[in-house]
This record gives sequence, structure tokens and C-alpha cells, in this order.
Amino acid sequence: MSEEFKLEVVNPEKSFLSKDDVTEVVVPAFEGEMGILKDHISIISFLKPGIIKLYSKSGEEKYYVEDGIIEFKNNNLSILTSSIFNIKDMEKSKIDKMLRVAEEETAKDNISDQAKYLIDQKIEVLRTIN
Repeated sequence: MSEEFKLEVVNPEKSFLSKDDVTEVVVPAFEGEMGILKDHISIISFLKPGIIKLYSKSGEEKYYVEDGIIEFKNNNLSILTSSIFNIKDMEKSKIDKMLRVAEEETAKDNISDQAKYLIDQKIEVLRTIN
């Protein structure tokens, strides 16, 4: 019996990624890192800045995501996000720029606790990638 399920990642520009041979996906949900395997219960969750780890017959892939929503239902995982990058394609200069902008944002006086939490998450993840 196959242990695979379907994954589709969509961002505002296009359908970013579609795979039929996924065996596991680990997402940075607000509740913490969440691993999804075939026949997982139906779930909807929000994403925080972090790394999506995708495991399939073709190997492991890692993507940086800033936000989004996931839905898993009937062995179909949908990820809707405004910002996603394949880590192996991210240039160091781009990561440095994103990190600099995030650090400037967190230094502002009028930032809400929720916004500060999300920016701190983003900074932590970008530092680990860098």
C-alpha cells in the first residue's frame, strides 16, 4: 500500500509546487513544528516563519516560508502562502537583506507583541539558513 499523498503549494503569483509522491511534510505551524503523513486527520492551521521540509521519492527539499495557511484533507495537503523560497536557490545577499529589514522592523517602538513575535521568528530562521 502506498504511503504517499498529494501536495500543492500556491502563492499569489502561481501554483508554486505540485507533487503526487510526497511521503511526509513538516511545517512550521503556530502550535509548533507539525509532521504530516498519509491519512493524517483533517486539519487547518496557520504557518509562522520557518522551514517547510518535504520528503518524497525524489528526496528531501526545504523551503523558507514567512506565513500562510495549510489544509490537509483526504490525503491532499494545500499550502497557501504569500512568500516561499527554495532554500537551495536563496542567495546569501538576499538572506542578508531580509535579515537586515527584519532587524530594523523589530527595533521600532510602536510594534505590537504579535508582530514582534513573528519578526523574531523570522530573524531566528534566517540566521539558521545563513
